[in-house]
Amino acid sequence: MAADARNLTGAPEAVTEGALGRGGTSAGTGPAGSVPARGAAEGNAPSRSGPEGNALAGPAAAGHHLTADPRRTSGSAPSNAGGRPSANGSAAPPAPDGRGPAFAAPARVPLPDASGPRDATTRLIAHGCWYPSADPAGAQVAFICDRGGVPQLWVGPVDGDAPRLLDDGPDPVREVSWSPDGRWIAYTTAPGGGEQKRVLCVRPDGSDRHIMAGAEPGSSAHLGCWAHDGSAVAVTVAVPTEPAPDAAAEPALAGAGLGRAADRLSEHGHGPMGDAVLFDAVRLDTAPHADHGLALPSAPTDREPGIASPHTTVETLTTDALGVRHAAPTAGFGDGLSAYLVDPDGVTAPVLLATEQDAATLRVCDLSRDGTLALLRRGPRGRREAVVLRITDRVTTCVTPVADGDPWIGAFSPGADTLWLRSDAYREFAVLLAAELDPDGQPCGWSVGAARDYSDLELLRCAHDGSAAVLAWNVRGTSEVEIFDVAPTGATGASGAAGASGPSPGASRATAGTTETPSERSRLLLELPHEVVTRIADAGPGRLLLALSGSQRRPGIWWLPEGVTTVRTPWSSADEDAVPPGRPPVRPVHRRLTARDGVPLNGWYYRAPGRNPGEPAPCVIHLHGGPEDQERPVLEPLYHEILGRGVDVFAPDVRGSSGYGRSFVDSDLGEGRFAAIDDVADCAAHAVLSGSADPSRLAVMGRSYGGYLTFASLVRHPELFRTGVAVCGMSDFATFFQGTEPWIAQSAAHKYGHPERDRELLRRLSPMSRIDALRAPLLAVHGEHDTNVPPGESEQFVRAARERGLNAELLTLRDEGHDFLRADNRRLFRRAAADWLERHLTG
Repeated sequence: MAADARNLTGAPEAVTEGALGRGGTSAGTGPAGSVPARGAAEGNAPSRSGPEGNALAGPAAAGHHLTADPRRTSGSAPSNAGGRPSANGSAAPPAPDGRGPAFAAPARVPLPDASGPRDATTRLIAHGCWYPSADPAGAQVAFICDRGGVPQLWVGPVDGDAPRLLDDGPDPVREVSWSPDGRWIAYTTAPGGGEQKRVLCVRPDGSDRHIMAGAEPGSSAHLGCWAHDGSAVAVTVAVPTEPAPDAAAEPALAGAGLGRAADRLSEHGHGPMGDAVLFDAVRLDTAPHADHGLALPSAPTDREPGIASPHTTVETLTTDALGVRHAAPTAGFGDGLSAYLVDPDGVTAPVLLATEQDAATLRVCDLSRDGTLALLRRGPRGRREAVVLRITDRVTTCVTPVADGDPWIGAFSPGADTLWLRSDAYREFAVLLAAELDPDGQPCGWSVGAARDYSDLELLRCAHDGSAAVLAWNVRGTSEVEIFDVAPTGATGASGAAGASGPSPGASRATAGTTETPSERSRLLLELPHEVVTRIADAGPGRLLLALSGSQRRPGIWWLPEGVTTVRTPWSSADEDAVPPGRPPVRPVHRRLTARDGVPLNGWYYRAPGRNPGEPAPCVIHLHGGPEDQERPVLEPLYHEILGRGVDVFAPDVRGSSGYGRSFVDSDLGEGRFAAIDDVADCAAHAVLSGSADPSRLAVMGRSYGGYLTFASLVRHPELFRTGVAVCGMSDFATFFQGTEPWIAQSAAHKYGHPERDRELLRRLSPMSRIDALRAPLLAVHGEHDTNVPPGESEQFVRAARERGLNAELLTLRDEGHDFLRADNRRLFRRAAADWLERHLTG
C-alpha cells in the first residue's frame, strides 16, 4: 500500500479513546471485582523503541510504504523484547536449609519520588478513566487514566475535580490497589508497552516509589491481594524455577498465621530483607481435588439449545473421585510461578506461600482475617481452579473449578467459615457458589447463593462485614448489577449497599449452615447509566465505585453514595465529549442468526450514518480475541472511525466466545475450530441476506485470536471477502508455540492443541498451510514488543502473500506489545485500518 504521510500520522487530535473495550487484549485485572479487558493473562515483555510511535517495516519505510521486512525471520520476536533467563540465570535466594537456589524472590528497587503537583503533558478532552481503588475512608480514589496519552496512575477526590498524576512514566499502568490501611498504593506497569509486568508501590502523596517485583530481566510480576491489615501484599513472580523443596524436609511452623508481617517474621527469626523466606511453601500442582458435597447435576437444564457437549483429544485430563475431568499439568510449558507476601515498607523479607512449575497462572486472591488460609487461582484458561491453602501446615484443603474471566474469583467470610466463589463448576453458567468450611478449612457443604438462567456471574465484590455481595451479571453482553444479602434473615450486620465496604464476604459463624434459599434473601437491583460494568470497588462504608463503559461514552467511574443513584465522578470525561462534535456514536443493534450446523450465534451490527435502511452497504466482519472474549456494546473508536468512512461493522460472537454457556465456549476445541472459521462465513452471509451488506464489498478484520480468524477466513473462504485486516494474529501454530511466552503456551495447548501430540491438527488449522488459496489484499498490524503473539506471525504471512504476487502490507507499531496502549499509536492504527478498508471497499 502506498500510503501518504497524512493517512499515517495526521494532525494531533484532542480526542482519543480510553481503555480497550473489546478485541482480545489488555490485561486489566485487579483486586476483587474487575473484568480484564480481553485476552488478559498474568504475565507479559519489556523493551523500547523510538518516540515516533510507529515503525514502517521494510526498505520503503522512508517513503511511508507499509512492507514486510525481509531481514526479520519468520516467527521471530523483537531482539530486545525481554529475553527469558534460564532456570539458573537469575539470582535466587538460598533455601533455609542451605540447599541450592530454588526461587527468585522479589527485589525492592527504589525509584524517584513522584511527590508534589504533577500533570499530564498532554490534556485530552475525551479520555478514559477505569480501574478505581479507593482509600479506606472512600474519600480518595486511585485510578488509571489516559488523559496524558498513555494509561497512567492518578489519584483524586471521589467528589472533587482536582486529580493528581502519581506516576508520569512512559510505561502503561495496568492494575491499581490501595492498601487497607491507606498507607500504600500498589500498581502494575508494562515496561516498554510489552507483555511482561512489574509491581510497584507508592505512597498516596507520591513519595517512596519503588519496584516491588518484576525488575529482574525476563521476569514478570502479577499483583495479588493485600493482607487485611495492610502489612503485606501478595505478588506472583514468573521466572523459570527449580523444583520446589520437598515438603517433608521443611520444618512445619505450627500455628503461624499471616498477621503483621514484621512481627511474625521477627518472631521466627527469618533473614534480612532481600532473602526469600520459605515459609510453608507448597507445590500446588500435586494437590488433590476435594470437591466434598458438590453434586454433579443429573442433566443440564440451562444449556443453550443446539450446543452439544464437546469431545476433544487435545488435552491431558485426570479424573477425580466425582468423575469430573481436570486438566493435568503439562511438562515443558509455562513459567515457574512463585507467590509471595511482600512487605511494602521493605523491613522484612518476602514470604513464599506457594509455587508451581510449568504453570499458566497463579494469583493470590484472598487471605483470611486470621492469616491461616489463602485463596489462590491457578490453571490455564478454560480450566481455572480455586485452591484453598492452609498456611500453618502446608495442606491444600480444597481445589474446585472456577470460571474464566475476572481473576478475582472470590473471598473468605470474616470468620473464614464460608468461602464465596464465582464458579461454573458442573454448570453452563457461572453462579455465586458458597462452601461451608470447618475449623480446619475443609469444605463440609456446598450451596448456590445466586444464579440466573442463561447469564454468567461476571463480577463479584463482597462486603467487609460479611453481610452482602455486589454481583454483576452478563445478560447477552450487557451488565445487570445487584446487591445481594448473603447473610440469612436475622443475622447481625448491615445489609444492602451499606454493607458493601470491604474485600471479604460470607456469613458469620453464628449463621453458618443455614438452609435458607437464595430467593428468601433480599436483592437490590441497581440502575446503570451505561451498558457494561468493568469493575466494582469499595468507596468507604456504605458506598461503591463502578467503572462503566457504554456505546455512547468513554470508560468512566461512577460513585454510588448511600442509596441506588449513581453519580459520575468529576474527573471522568462527560458523555458529550466521547467523540468529536458533529457525528454522535452509533448505537449497535443486537442480531441473532443460525450457523450452518444449527448452532445459534449472536452479534452487534453498527450501521454507518446517513445510509438508507434498505441500501446494501460495504461491511467489515470484525472478530474479537480470546477466543473466549465476548463482543460488548461499548464505544469502540476503531468502529467509529470505520463507520465514518461509510463502512458498516458487524461484530459477532462465533463459537468459542463467552457469555453463552460453557458448552459454547468449548465448542471450538479440537476439530471444532474449523466450525468456528465457518461461523465467520455464516455471519457474512447473514449480513448479506438480511439486506444490510453488499455481497461484493465484504471485508474481514480482527485482532489477536480474531487476527487468526482473519487469516484463516481469507484462505478458507477466499471467494467471500474483498480484503482483510489482521491485527496481532497467529498464522502458523508451529511458529506461534515456538515464539510465545511459556505461560501462554500452557493455556494455548489446552485451547488449540498440543504442539507435538496434535501437530497434524495444528498444521491443518494454520492459515500458512493454505496460503496458496489467498486471493484478497491484506493489511497486517503488529506491536513490535508483542511476546504473546510474536510479530513474526504477521511478517511470515505478509512475506508469503507478496511472494505470490498479492498486495500485502505490514504496519509495525513501536513501543507496543499485544495491546496498543499509546494514544498516538492507537490513532495511527485506526486511521491506517480505516484508510485500507475505505480504499478497498468503497474506492
